[in-house]
Amino acid sequence: MNAEVSAGHNGRMTGTARGARLADFTGLLADRTRATFCLALLDGRAWTAGELAAHAGVSASTATAHLNRLTDAGLIAERRQGRHRYVQLAGPQVAALLENLVAHVDPRPEGGRSLRASRASAALARGRTCYDHLAGRLGVAITDAMTSAGYLDQTSGFRLTDTGIDWYTSALGFEADALRATRRPVARACLDWTERRTHLAGASGALLCTRLRDNGWTRRIGSGRAVRLTPEGAVALGGILPVDVTALDG
Repeated sequence: MNAEVSAGHNGRMTGTARGARLADFTGLLADRTRATFCLALLDGRAWTAGELAAHAGVSASTATAHLNRLTDAGLIAERRQGRHRYVQLAGPQVAALLENLVAHVDPRPEGGRSLRASRASAALARGRTCYDHLAGRLGVAITDAMTSAGYLDQTSGFRLTDTGIDWYTSALGFEADALRATRRPVARACLDWTERRTHLAGASGALLCTRLRDNGWTRRIGSGRAVRLTPEGAVALGGILPVDVTALDG
């Protein structure tokens, strides 16, 4: 029976149809160019089609065709400003899916990598944005410090404690309602693909990342996803969290 019509009498999709839909969906990421686009968009910013084409080393027409497929599948969202077309990931759920998939990829060393590529890889491992929150050693270290301080409870899921909410208001200057202003979970575990451990995502992870950036405590390295603590940020973060900031420089 054709997968498109293989639904039961109650209208529910059968296993065959679900398998076909899953195969179609995962096939989108089986293409190297589309996967490269999605990973680039994990930096949380909006990119133009031309920027993504140059990043992946493909022509503008090829990029457009791939972006149309990703848009139709709901993986990326498009907005236009003047004559420019900008695209970004459709939301944090898509970012979490991509990050979790990357975490299961065998991290085989790439032979013959240039010094520049090695440095870029090391910078990503040290600290980076994962869509709208912090990842890498920096993100994991902050998550561990928040847990140690009692601000984050990982014993039964991933939960920001009442003490943690107070910390967001007193140390970071947020209103408590800011953590509940969206439909997103306040705190969510995201598997870190370089550390193979979890870091903080969700509304609290996004707010923390924003505050560190706006305070000048972190800065982006180049045009990619890599970020690192500034000297001022190291002092400030060490003053509000039990985190060994010196261990984040290597």
